[in-house]
Amino acid sequence: MGAPAIVIASANHQTELSEAFARYEREYDVRLVGDKISAKATAKELMTGGHQVALFVIDSDHDQDELYGLISGTRQAVPTSRRLIVTHVSRFREDNQTFRHAVAAGKVDALLLMPQGPRDEEFHLAVGELLNEWNATVAAPVVENVRIITPEKDALTRELLDYLSRVGLPAGVHHPDSEVGRAVMAECPEDAGRWPVVSSMVGWCGHCPDVRSLANQLYGRPDDIEVDEVVDLVVVGAGPAGLAASVYASSEGLSTVCLEAEAIGGQAGTSSMIRNYLGFPRGISGMRLAQRARGQALRFGTRFFTGWPATGLTPATDGGHHTVHTDGGDVRARSVLVATGVDYRRLGVESIEELVGRGVYYGAAMAAARELAGDDVVVVGGGNSAGQAAIHAARFARSVTIVVRRPDLTATMSSYLIDEIEWNPRISVRGSTRVVDGGPDDVGHLAWLDLEDVDAGTHERVAARGLFLLLGAAPECSWLPDVVLRDEHGFVLTGRDIPPEQWVEDVPPEDLATTVPGIFAGGDIRAGSMKRVASATGEGASVVSSVHAWLGQ
Repeated sequence: MGAPAIVIASANHQTELSEAFARYEREYDVRLVGDKISAKATAKELMTGGHQVALFVIDSDHDQDELYGLISGTRQAVPTSRRLIVTHVSRFREDNQTFRHAVAAGKVDALLLMPQGPRDEEFHLAVGELLNEWNATVAAPVVENVRIITPEKDALTRELLDYLSRVGLPAGVHHPDSEVGRAVMAECPEDAGRWPVVSSMVGWCGHCPDVRSLANQLYGRPDDIEVDEVVDLVVVGAGPAGLAASVYASSEGLSTVCLEAEAIGGQAGTSSMIRNYLGFPRGISGMRLAQRARGQALRFGTRFFTGWPATGLTPATDGGHHTVHTDGGDVRARSVLVATGVDYRRLGVESIEELVGRGVYYGAAMAAARELAGDDVVVVGGGNSAGQAAIHAARFARSVTIVVRRPDLTATMSSYLIDEIEWNPRISVRGSTRVVDGGPDDVGHLAWLDLEDVDAGTHERVAARGLFLLLGAAPECSWLPDVVLRDEHGFVLTGRDIPPEQWVEDVPPEDLATTVPGIFAGGDIRAGSMKRVASATGEGASVVSSVHAWLGQ
């Protein structure tokens, strides 16, 4: 396969754009065309020749009909590519108003002012972000940090790929008889036949029985790490709330440990593109946001122990310390933030559960979407995560159907996502509908689903090679002691939500404080939380002042 291409369509500013994109010619096949017909022909030529088109750059100087034809035509021709409109300074204000809705609805990924000279790094920062996201979600990795050797891409292999995608590690799957497969197996011949075998750049090679084993090999086994001292704060869960708390606590001098059972970023880390997070006008993937936050926290001194699920918590007595228990040992802390987030609820249909990993996935499973090119996909769920998963899947799949029990998405999904879904011709929404059955093809992969109209009770069988289940919040805090009160759904009670009989001298606890002094809760696990990335981040940051007050007593 040849180098990925950047196709630039401009009628009047070819010189300026050619000079601006000259810096990309070493790693991309940069093509300059003048009109819609040439752009379409160039894209077809590139794809026929084995190239991928990473980015279409469209100058707003075209006739408006031709311009919109270029926008829609590029999506139809190469739905996985990114689309960028550039505008000359003389018409930037006008174009900003004209194309604002197109950007908001996802018709194009960005609108930028054309470079006015050399070293316009703000422009190239935006281009770099678009290419970065394309490389992370579409392109096959050039350098593989992890190699998975297996005769077939089974359910476990897909789970490993999904985990590696969430932690930002490029990975490849190779057959044992391939050149790469033979080279890896020469390093660990004793594991031949015990698939999958995983080889990583940190020097480990061997059979990998589950995702947790992979996490422990990449980041250290729990029993290899000792935390002997009593730390100021242990954060349980590295989702948005836990990451924000880690950054702010360690930046203010608190010794901080963050435990994460699986992947940094939690459920939010599976989002393909978050467009309404403050400070990222072109959006950012959940994985990128999580890895940047982790990097900030590491810089200030937070210690992350990935692969450490909390198994219990022993509250402090007589002014002592709290103890968080893990499979690999205990962590002692003066204060604890519970930020374990939530899991997706199970569908509860036995025939569907039997196909998990073979076309059925809980969560966005971004890595799996690449394998569904030309297939029909169903996404179950009406929240923002479901909308983001549908938009990402539509870059690859022939059709995507969002299934929700409610009549429509307006009560549960952000407006910008609804607009983008309505515009996308590959996505449709079936309200008042639920999945009641499903079955495999001859090789055991999902092939069909039965959908039920919840009002009429009628059933319809539809073809589906992919089913992504994003069914809402199921709290995961069974490891907490009973003295940390939860509501009837299992979410942790904090602040004024705690029953008055638990208040001290008729004064309610602080907003994020639980029924146990020195133990706090933030993010999706907290009763009454907004279930949004930004609100979870805010809670994680604001809890640090309460931690300071507690430690100062």
